[in-house]
Amino acid sequence: MVRGKTVIEKIENTASRQVTFSKRKSGLFKKARELGVLCDAQVAVLLFSNTGRLYDYSSSNSGMKSLLERYQHVKEGQQLMSASTEAKFWQAEGERLRQQLHNLQENHRQLLGQHLCGLGLEDLSGLEKQLETSLHNIRLAKDQLMIDEIEEFNKKGHLVHQENVELHKKLNIIHQESIYLQNKLNGKPEANEVITSSSSRRSIAARDGANLVHLELSQPHHAESL
Repeated sequence: MVRGKTVIEKIENTASRQVTFSKRKSGLFKKARELGVLCDAQVAVLLFSNTGRLYDYSSSNSGMKSLLERYQHVKEGQQLMSASTEAKFWQAEGERLRQQLHNLQENHRQLLGQHLCGLGLEDLSGLEKQLETSLHNIRLAKDQLMIDEIEEFNKKGHLVHQENVELHKKLNIIHQESIYLQNKLNGKPEANEVITSSSSRRSIAARDGANLVHLELSQPHHAESL
């Protein structure tokens, strides 16, 4: 019969948990003892139960205390060794960075035309190519910057032109409204009103003239009858 896989989780049942603790504690100490005998190793096991009871095992004849002291001594030595190793690492790293900074400063001086006396023909040729490449890249960056600025100025000029056109339209409207208001203020009628007023005045004048003629013709006849 195949044995089922044990799920590693807390055993909720108190009795089952105590039985499992006892069995596995005995097995752990047995394995520690076998390891010490078979491999000639010094083994120490410390175990506290859930109730706080201490169980321990030591393969050393001098007991658990000697193994704990040895552990503490080795642990402190490892910490000191680790700190020393780390200090040496950062010291080497600082030296590397100082050398890198010195090389960069020397290269910068050479690019400025300084400290060239110690360079050979090959070094000078390489420096010349480096300067030519740098100059080419600078010119490309400059040309691209100028192109971008020209495009930006063109966009701004187009926007200003559109704003100018809109302002001109608004100015014409304001000018027309000003003329209209000025004519209103001065009592000047508009063109349609002038034509209508002239026609009305001509009709009134014609009617008045007809009446005058009629009166002038009637007066002599009226006198004779008297």
